[in-house]
Amino acid sequence: MVQLKQNRCDFCGTCVSVCPVDAIELSEFQLIVIKEKCIDCQNCIKICPIEALEWYDEKKI
Repeated sequence: MVQLKQNRCDFCGTCVSVCPVDAIELSEFQLIVIKEKCIDCQNCIKICPIEALEWYDEKKI
């Protein structure tokens, strides 16, 4: 699953534009990854210009 690194996002919206399933929602000062929609393509991680997103493996907990 994709998660946001705390206090890193500048809310540019780049990740939203590359998500093929609209699993990322952006408001004025909040970015939400909808895990039920996310298909783990990691496009958002690859495109983020400030590396504000990271991969998180829920199964390792």
